[in-house]
Amino acid sequence: YDKAIKLCKDLFIKKMKDQVFIKEFIKKAFADTRSGDVEIQYTPLGTRIIIYTTSPGLVIGAGGERIRDITEKLKNEFHIENPQIDVQKIQEPDLDPHIVANSIASGLENRVNFKKLGKYHLERVMKAGAVGCEIIIKGKISGEKARKERFVAGYIKKSGEPRERDVLFGRVVANPPLGNIAVNVSIMVIHSDKKIEIVKPVKKIEEPTPVVE
Repeated sequence: YDKAIKLCKDLFIKKMKDQVFIKEFIKKAFADTRSGDVEIQYTPLGTRIIIYTTSPGLVIGAGGERIRDITEKLKNEFHIENPQIDVQKIQEPDLDPHIVANSIASGLENRVNFKKLGKYHLERVMKAGAVGCEIIIKGKISGEKARKERFVAGYIKKSGEPRERDVLFGRVVANPPLGNIAVNVSIMVIHSDKKIEIVKPVKKIEEPTPVVE
C-alpha cells in the first residue's frame, strides 16, 4: 500500500514537472508573439495544449507550418504521443496578467522607468474593466540594491477560494543589465461574492368592479 502511494506521488510530481517544462518550451517558441497562458489538458484522445494569444495567425504560421513544427518537437523531445494544439484568441489583452507582465518585463529590459510602467499598465487594466489589480516589481529596479515596488488599484482578494476563482495571476522574469527582475501581476476580473439585492416589483392586485344589478 505504501509503495502504491509513493508511486502515485512520484507520477503526480513527474507530470507537474513535465507541464512546467512544456509550458516554458511553448512560451519560448512563441516569444515573438503576444501570448498569454498555456493550458494543458489530458484526454483519452491525447494531450490537448491550449495557447492563448492576441495574434493567432502568428502562432499558427503560414498554412499551419509553425504549429506542425511545434507538434513534432513535442512528440520527439517530450515524448507526447498525440499532442493537439488549440489556439484561442484573447479578446482583451489588458485583462490577461501574462500579457501585462510580459509588456512590463519588455519595458524594463528596454530601460523604461519602472514607476511609469507600473502606473501606465495599472491604469490600462482598470480601464479595461477589472475589479482590481496588483502589480509587484521586485529586484534591482534602481541601483545595485534589490527592492520591491507595489502598484495597486480597485479591490482584489488576497486569499481563500474567492482568490482562486476570481483572480488571474501571471509572473514573468525580466533580464535587464543589472540583474533579473520579477514581475507579478494579479487581476481580479469578477467579484462573484458580491451580494446584489434584486428588488422584485410588487404586483398590484386590482379589486373586482362591483356588479350593479
